[in-house]
Amino acid sequence: MKIAMATPYYLPHIGGVEQHVAEVARRLAAEPGVSVTVLTTGRELGLPEHETLDGVEIRRFAGHPRGRDWLLAPGLARAIRSGAWDVVHLQSYHTLVAPLAMRAAGRAGLPYVVTFHGGGHSSPLRTKVRRLQRRALGPLLRRAARLVAVAQFEITTYGRELGVGPERFVLIPNGVDLPADDGSGAPEATGGPLIASVGRLERYKGHQRLLAALPHVLRSEPDARVWIAGSGPYEAALRQQAAKLGISDRVEISAVPMTERQAMARRLRSVDLVVLLSDFETHPVAAMEALGLGRPLLVGTGSGLGELADRGLARSVDPASAPDVVAHAIVRELREPLTPAVSDLPTWDACAAELLDLYREIASDPR
Repeated sequence: MKIAMATPYYLPHIGGVEQHVAEVARRLAAEPGVSVTVLTTGRELGLPEHETLDGVEIRRFAGHPRGRDWLLAPGLARAIRSGAWDVVHLQSYHTLVAPLAMRAAGRAGLPYVVTFHGGGHSSPLRTKVRRLQRRALGPLLRRAARLVAVAQFEITTYGRELGVGPERFVLIPNGVDLPADDGSGAPEATGGPLIASVGRLERYKGHQRLLAALPHVLRSEPDARVWIAGSGPYEAALRQQAAKLGISDRVEISAVPMTERQAMARRLRSVDLVVLLSDFETHPVAAMEALGLGRPLLVGTGSGLGELADRGLARSVDPASAPDVVAHAIVRELREPLTPAVSDLPTWDACAAELLDLYREIASDPR
């Protein structure tokens, strides 16, 4: 079976979609008789045009215009049309990679599936036009062999928007596979409660909401500290905010490389509370990893984060609440943490296995 995964970005870029594709692609490539090629952009940034990582062939094409995330990549479309693929899997709909890849697969008579990977954006305008994007892509999305959701709300919301019944969707959540404790180091002693906000440093991720609440938290928990775990373009603004609030000495902003999973697991085990106050998330890997390590979780209402609260896996607070309201929810969770017994979290192995079953079903369909 020859599988092509078309995605806007791939490693060494870091993000939820990139992690998802990397995790499932290498597992699929390890299956007997399966080859996986990732078709992506990045050549315009000087990344290798062709390489193989973890058994996965990676082909990078130029995305135009340079420096913008529109990612018009005609070379990627030509690769789809000229390849003898059994299935083309489009990962993420947010850039011009999406219509080009779906149109190319359709013209080549190749079956394709689409995973939406909902996602947010720091630009209010880009956030507002997401629904228009999905509407514009409707004809191509409706022609997909199957639509893959990573959270239940995608099936309800996108199905209603596209006029597509739930039978056209398959729910395959992200996996949770942080390694078990290898005994290489004890959790860090913080001297007080440590609160983490995990994710790429973008405004829509809501790290600034935790910083705004921290002065109020310190009135009840004077030894509290914050770790903002990530990297990205919003870092300078977050540091400026911390300085303005006079809390820089209580705030650490640093990232653990995505490849250092043992280090990430060890650091998360030292955390007393994980707070995720994004504007929008689909099925956040950071939240699931926190649950997998038994860390209490406070999330924003709505989208995939709200689903976790609805399932009793986390407590929630409206991310648009005043800082003192957010602080009250944080202090409550520090003092009366919700720590549900979680034994059935999805794994990346299961995610890859379900995708492979789906590909085989589609490839064997005579239509």
